[in-house]
Amino acid sequence: MKLQRTRSQERILKLLKTLNRSISAQELFIELRNRDQTLGLATVYRGLEALKLEGVVQVRTLATGESLYSSLQSDQHHLTCLNCGRSIPISECPVHQLERQLQADHHFKIYYHTLEFFGLCSRCATDNGTEP
Repeated sequence: MKLQRTRSQERILKLLKTLNRSISAQELFIELRNRDQTLGLATVYRGLEALKLEGVVQVRTLATGESLYSSLQSDQHHLTCLNCGRSIPISECPVHQLERQLQADHHFKIYYHTLEFFGLCSRCATDNGTEP
Protein backbone atom coordinates (compact mmCIF):
# COMPACT_ATOMS: atom_id res chain seq x y z
CA MET A 1 0.00 0.00 0.00
CA LYS A 2 1.54 3.28 -1.14
CA LEU A 3 1.06 6.24 1.19
CA GLN A 4 -0.10 9.60 -0.09
CA ARG A 5 2.67 12.19 -0.12
CA THR A 6 2.26 15.35 1.92
CA ARG A 7 2.48 18.80 0.32
CA SER A 8 5.83 19.34 2.00
CA GLN A 9 7.16 16.06 0.55
CA GLU A 10 5.97 17.12 -2.91
CA ARG A 11 7.75 20.49 -2.52
CA ILE A 12 10.96 18.79 -1.42
CA LEU A 13 10.89 16.28 -4.29
CA LYS A 14 10.10 18.97 -6.87
CA LEU A 15 13.03 21.08 -5.69
CA LEU A 16 15.43 18.10 -5.72
CA LYS A 17 14.41 17.32 -9.30
CA THR A 18 14.85 20.98 -10.27
CA LEU A 19 18.31 21.24 -8.70
CA ASN A 20 19.52 18.03 -10.36
CA ARG A 21 22.39 17.72 -7.85
CA SER A 22 23.01 16.38 -4.37
CA ILE A 23 22.28 18.74 -1.49
CA SER A 24 22.31 18.59 2.31
CA ALA A 25 19.09 18.88 4.29
CA GLN A 26 20.23 22.24 5.65
CA GLU A 27 20.95 23.57 2.14
CA LEU A 28 17.58 22.24 0.99
CA PHE A 29 15.89 24.04 3.89
CA ILE A 30 17.58 27.32 2.84
CA GLU A 31 16.67 26.80 -0.85
CA LEU A 32 13.02 26.22 0.10
CA ARG A 33 13.02 29.32 2.30
CA ASN A 34 14.57 31.38 -0.53
CA ARG A 35 11.73 30.24 -2.78
CA ASP A 36 9.10 31.43 -0.27
CA GLN A 37 8.24 27.90 0.78
CA THR A 38 8.47 27.98 4.53
CA LEU A 39 9.04 24.52 5.94
CA GLY A 40 10.72 23.84 9.25
CA LEU A 41 14.06 22.04 9.24
CA ALA A 42 12.52 19.08 11.10
CA THR A 43 9.80 18.88 8.43
CA VAL A 44 12.49 18.82 5.74
CA TYR A 45 14.29 15.94 7.50
CA ARG A 46 11.02 13.99 7.97
CA GLY A 47 10.08 14.59 4.34
CA LEU A 48 13.46 13.42 3.09
CA GLU A 49 13.24 10.28 5.24
CA ALA A 50 9.75 9.44 3.94
CA LEU A 51 10.81 10.03 0.32
CA LYS A 52 13.91 7.89 0.86
CA LEU A 53 11.79 5.01 2.20
CA GLU A 54 9.50 5.40 -0.81
CA GLY A 55 12.53 4.98 -3.08
CA VAL A 56 12.32 8.33 -4.88
CA VAL A 57 15.17 10.07 -3.01
CA GLN A 58 18.65 8.72 -2.51
CA VAL A 59 21.11 9.66 0.21
CA ARG A 60 24.89 9.62 0.15
CA THR A 61 26.91 10.02 3.33
CA LEU A 62 30.25 11.76 2.94
CA ALA A 63 33.43 10.89 4.87
CA THR A 64 32.64 13.90 7.11
CA GLY A 65 29.33 12.31 8.11
CA GLU A 66 27.25 14.84 6.19
CA SER A 67 24.36 13.37 4.20
CA LEU A 68 23.56 14.59 0.70
CA TYR A 69 20.16 13.99 -0.88
CA SER A 70 19.10 13.88 -4.52
CA SER A 71 16.14 12.72 -6.54
CA LEU A 72 16.52 9.12 -7.64
CA GLN A 73 17.91 9.32 -11.15
CA SER A 74 20.84 6.96 -11.33
CA ASP A 75 23.32 5.15 -9.17
CA GLN A 76 26.11 7.26 -7.75
CA HIS A 77 29.78 6.36 -7.72
CA HIS A 78 32.63 8.47 -6.36
CA LEU A 79 36.30 8.68 -5.47
CA THR A 80 36.46 10.64 -2.20
CA CYS A 81 39.61 12.20 -0.74
CA LEU A 82 39.95 11.58 2.98
CA ASN A 83 42.16 14.64 3.38
CA CYS A 84 40.41 17.50 1.54
CA GLY A 85 36.97 15.88 1.16
CA ARG A 86 36.84 16.41 -2.60
CA SER A 87 34.53 13.92 -4.26
CA ILE A 88 35.06 12.92 -7.90
CA PRO A 89 32.10 11.28 -9.68
CA ILE A 90 32.94 8.17 -11.71
CA SER A 91 30.75 6.61 -14.37
CA GLU A 92 31.98 3.02 -14.25
CA CYS A 93 29.90 0.55 -12.26
CA PRO A 94 30.98 -3.06 -11.82
CA VAL A 95 28.03 -4.12 -9.63
CA HIS A 96 24.91 -4.00 -11.83
CA GLN A 97 24.95 -7.77 -12.40
CA LEU A 98 25.46 -8.33 -8.66
CA GLU A 99 22.48 -6.05 -7.95
CA ARG A 100 20.20 -8.08 -10.24
CA GLN A 101 21.41 -11.33 -8.67
CA LEU A 102 20.85 -10.04 -5.11
CA GLN A 103 17.32 -8.93 -5.97
CA ALA A 104 16.49 -12.34 -7.38
CA ASP A 105 18.24 -14.44 -4.72
CA HIS A 106 16.93 -12.53 -1.72
CA HIS A 107 13.56 -11.29 -3.07
CA PHE A 108 14.69 -7.77 -2.17
CA LYS A 109 13.70 -4.65 -4.12
CA ILE A 110 16.80 -2.50 -4.58
CA TYR A 111 16.06 1.18 -5.32
CA TYR A 112 19.64 2.29 -5.84
CA HIS A 113 23.19 1.69 -4.74
CA THR A 114 26.26 3.79 -4.13
CA LEU A 115 29.86 2.84 -4.68
CA GLU A 116 32.53 4.91 -3.04
CA PHE A 117 36.27 4.58 -2.88
CA PHE A 118 38.19 6.49 -0.20
CA GLY A 119 41.82 7.58 -0.44
CA LEU A 120 43.88 10.63 -1.38
CA CYS A 121 43.42 12.78 -4.46
CA SER A 122 46.55 13.56 -6.50
CA ARG A 123 47.00 17.00 -4.88
CA CYS A 124 46.76 15.66 -1.31
CA ALA A 125 48.93 12.63 -2.15
CA THR A 126 51.62 14.94 -3.51
CA ASP A 127 51.35 17.21 -0.44
CA ASN A 128 51.74 14.13 1.80
CA GLY A 129 54.71 12.83 -0.17
CA THR A 130 52.89 9.78 -1.54
CA GLU A 131 52.01 9.41 -5.19
CA PRO A 132 48.66 7.87 -6.17
